[in-house]
Amino acid sequence: MKYREFLMLHTLHHAAKNPITGTFMMEELRKHGYNISPGTIYPLLHEMEEKNMLKSRWEIKNGKRVRIYEITEKGRNALEESKKKVEELCKELLGDWDE
Repeated sequence: MKYREFLMLHTLHHAAKNPITGTFMMEELRKHGYNISPGTIYPLLHEMEEKNMLKSRWEIKNGKRVRIYEITEKGRNALEESKKKVEELCKELLGDWDE
């Protein structure tokens, strides 16, 4: 899995819980040790929207126009498939959790 795919997976995870913004994702990823700039996160979000994994809309929050991203059905399917692959990889790397 490439670095960009980890970012996409993390983004889908959060978008599945609640609508997200680019700023939220930059802050969230920083908590996990990723130093993500606007020049990285916004092209990623736009790419995910082009791939129909996310959809967006504009809202006004605190007097500012903010783009809100929500997960699509295709994004949910990709997230679920990725979770299976991540679980399989973790079991292999860290040992079988069910033993």
